[in-house]
Amino acid sequence: MVWGTVLMGLYQAGETAFPIALGLIVEHTMTERSPASLALSIGALAVLITIVSLSWRFGMRILQKANTTEAHRWRVRVAACGLQPVARDTGLKSGEVLTIATEDADQTADIVEVVPMLISSMVSVLIAAVALSMASLPLGLLVMVGTVAILSVLSVMSKRIGSSTKEQQARVARAGAKVADLIAGLRPLHGFGGNHAAFRSYRKVSTEAKEQAVTVARVNGAYAGTALGLNAALAASVTLTAGWLAFDRQISIGELVMAVGLAQFIMEPLRLFSDMPKYVMTARASAERMALVLSAAPAAAPGTERPAPGGDLEIDCVRYGALQGVKFHVPAGEFTAITAYQPGAAAELASVLALSVPPDAYEGVVRVGGKRLAELSVESVREHLLVNPYDGEIFAGTLRSNIDPSGTSRMVPEAVEASMLTDVVALHRQGLDYEVRDRGANLSGGQRQRLSLARALAADSDVLVLRDPTTAVDAVTEQLVARNIAKLRRGRTTVVITSSPALLDAADRVLVLDDGVVTADGTHRGLLAGDEAYCLAVTR
Repeated sequence: MVWGTVLMGLYQAGETAFPIALGLIVEHTMTERSPASLALSIGALAVLITIVSLSWRFGMRILQKANTTEAHRWRVRVAACGLQPVARDTGLKSGEVLTIATEDADQTADIVEVVPMLISSMVSVLIAAVALSMASLPLGLLVMVGTVAILSVLSVMSKRIGSSTKEQQARVARAGAKVADLIAGLRPLHGFGGNHAAFRSYRKVSTEAKEQAVTVARVNGAYAGTALGLNAALAASVTLTAGWLAFDRQISIGELVMAVGLAQFIMEPLRLFSDMPKYVMTARASAERMALVLSAAPAAAPGTERPAPGGDLEIDCVRYGALQGVKFHVPAGEFTAITAYQPGAAAELASVLALSVPPDAYEGVVRVGGKRLAELSVESVREHLLVNPYDGEIFAGTLRSNIDPSGTSRMVPEAVEASMLTDVVALHRQGLDYEVRDRGANLSGGQRQRLSLARALAADSDVLVLRDPTTAVDAVTEQLVARNIAKLRRGRTTVVITSSPALLDAADRVLVLDDGVVTADGTHRGLLAGDEAYCLAVTR
């Protein structure tokens, strides 16, 4: 910004010097009338033009590079906040954060260009005022007083622009959040025919954003028209005053030429000068929205401890939502299945284990490797405990990059085989390098679910929690997947939240979750023989 300000100040100084030089040349040639003086004057103008050209070229190059670099930094910082393992309490939807990380970051970074342009415009106006004051004090005072008056009027109008722009940005962000939610739920919408209702919902939000954009455009139009009119009025006043002073022989012909030239020239820096408040208010509105993300506190304060290797899992009297004092212990290396008679309890248990719910938001304690979750660092939890949701996201890329995003797993072949994804790999000539579209659009529901399961198995974590990993596959495949999980995870702690008989039968132990508490504990076959409610709930 410093170098850009210096070069743009030099550019504006050169531009301002041009009409001053013309006035001096006219004054000088009228007295001497010498070809040599004329040639010297032309050379001086050439030097001025060269300075103006080079300073503009390199000044704008520096400022635009700084602008794009700063915008990149802000985008990365906002994205880093959004992608942190511990969510932040921003009160914003993911689509709004996306808008902030793109449009608002770019508009905030514009201040890098705005400030140097503001300073350089001020330089040109000051030079013009000083030059005119040397010719005639009233002319210099007219420029100074007129500039202050123009900026005073426009600063009042710019506040309206700032508030209108802030509201527009918020509405655009809400529209972005809405369309992001709709795209994420596109398959369910197709499934129950909710497309038209969803479209009407988005259209309403988008129309509100459009109407606010029209309001902002109207305010900007009034601002630009007022600025142009005031600038033209000041230039006309300077020109007429200079003409009257020349007619009254208070200034010379050369000074008149200079005054008329400066009156025409200062239109441009005054326009830039008067536009700056508008850009500042826009950048400020965007910066305030970015601050919502950057200054938001984490939803939870993670600890610094690490769990003991091996990985047992203990749930001690957890109360949250439908969970009413759940208490159980999974020893290290055991394969435990949990069947919940109420789906809400299953979802909330998975959320608690996945750290989607901060430890201070529920009663009771969850321990991994003998350590409370609240005492563990996020990195150590992710390293030792993996909770794979039933609706795991599939990303654009390849089968391999979806199974092993980090490219460090040595369990990819075993995970592919255990999840019965081998048929998908064999179906395509590219094998694991087969291209997967965004959200797995070119895969069936069962293939997406098995791909998500393969990713979880390839991670080879100490404690693996799976929620309904086989709901989209046929019964035969489900039987094979259940046996393969038990075989691959032998000696590793595995918890499956499911109502699948195949997975329940493959588990070492089954826990029954009813009305928010554990009501039964045993093997699948033992519970089938002795618990009628269990038999009715899981047999199919």
